[in-house]
Amino acid sequence: MKNILSNDYLTMLCRLAFGLIFIFAAIDKIAHPDQFARVVFNYHLVPGSLINLFALILPMSELIAGVCLITGVFYKGARNYLVFLMLIFIVAISVNIFRGINLECGCFSVSSKAKSHGLQLIYRDILMLLPGIVLLISQSRKWMLQKITG
Repeated sequence: MKNILSNDYLTMLCRLAFGLIFIFAAIDKIAHPDQFARVVFNYHLVPGSLINLFALILPMSELIAGVCLITGVFYKGARNYLVFLMLIFIVAISVNIFRGINLECGCFSVSSKAKSHGLQLIYRDILMLLPGIVLLISQSRKWMLQKITG
């Protein structure tokens, strides 16, 4: 099984898919930081004094990590960070489902029309996490711009 998951082509496909998810997700948030700050506020998980800073830093970090994952520069850090983010997003949505809050995800659009049912968001995020899990298991290091040591 590990040999299948370490296939160079499968690994590159997962790098592209997982990286592009975060690059695409970052674009609207970067373009509309004020609206993304409102979305962050609605989650009620970030202290009020940090919401604007969070709304500026998170999308840029998603974009940079997505590019790093695809290119293979700082690969392990980018991979681990993006998997961690997906897990945090799943927890944040789960907490709000438990609270009974129907929220705007803010994942790919900061539009106030971007409401989704919480369970659908969790299922979607788990599905989007799968390429990240493959990357955690894969030993393939082909087509990376930076050589990984260790």
